Amino acid sequence: MAGRRPTLDDVARAAGVHKATASRALNPETRNQVKSETAHRITVAARRLGYVPNTLARGLRTSRSTAVGVLVPDLTNPLFPPIVRGIQDRLDAHGYTALLVNTDNDEARERAQFAELASRRVDGFIVATARRQHPLLAEAAERGTALVTVNRTVELPGTPAVVGDDADGVAQAVAHLRLLGHTRIAHLAGPQSVSTGAVRLRAFLQQAGPAGGAVVECAGYTEQAGRAATRRLLDQCPGTTAVLAGNDLIALGALAELAARGRRCPRDLSVVGFNDMPFADRFQPPLTTVRVPHHEMGVQAAQLLVELLTGPQTIARTVVLPTQLVVRDSTAAPPPPL
Repeated sequence: MAGRRPTLDDVARAAGVHKATASRALNPETRNQVKSETAHRITVAARRLGYVPNTLARGLRTSRSTAVGVLVPDLTNPLFPPIVRGIQDRLDAHGYTALLVNTDNDEARERAQFAELASRRVDGFIVATARRQHPLLAEAAERGTALVTVNRTVELPGTPAVVGDDADGVAQAVAHLRLLGHTRIAHLAGPQSVSTGAVRLRAFLQQAGPAGGAVVECAGYTEQAGRAATRRLLDQCPGTTAVLAGNDLIALGALAELAARGRRCPRDLSVVGFNDMPFADRFQPPLTTVRVPHHEMGVQAAQLLVELLTGPQTIARTVVLPTQLVVRDSTAAPPPPL
């Protein structure tokens, strides 16, 4: 086959099957019509030969592109690459390609990129940029666009989503701090325009009890926003002995503000993050945080979309994945009263 591209006939011959069987096995919409061991043998043969399906021709026949649009708000935030990897892993297994765009948390940019992907006839979207009130997604759902949100939800009935069990994660974190002896616990809340910020704040207020706990809302899920919120918190509530941050970047900002004030963590203030993003164990001190299974989150989001695309009558559902508190060195017993 030197000098020419391998064909479907070549794949079928290498796998010892009929051309039609090879075609069904390499098409995500008909793969289930072929025995799993046969489909695997065909896939291996295709990869060994370097066979690339003609998705353009297939798209003209089926009105499908086998491409999926993936929107993320900020690829510099370390929690999103594992989600994207999970999405790609599951889409690859079903013969779909992920087209990734970064919106920079800019609504105009998001709308333009969404329209660009739609013009390329992607089969559906996986969206990590969802806000609780999201006109763009509402319009897309109204048009019947296949949508799945990941890490966040949108207040739009019938939209599938994959999220972590944030409420239980907050409960674990607050219980840990109380077991250490903390009674003056504050929350550096994420933006309330997104579901993660709202759910974690609501859970914190429930766990804080009737007396409540100090809450400062951050302008964003960033280190800078976390530092600014910590500054306000320590100025207004100097007796605070522990904080639960809305995410790990906010926690990183809290650590930076403590260092700038000549205070130490956890001797002067215990800090708990949320997400267990890569390198959270390299913080100084290593960060106690709530682990969210982001790779699995991406896998499940892709699976939900594939189900929507291959079974139009699929009932929309929300998948909630368990969270786990990871205890490191940023939490300890509160300092003795002066």
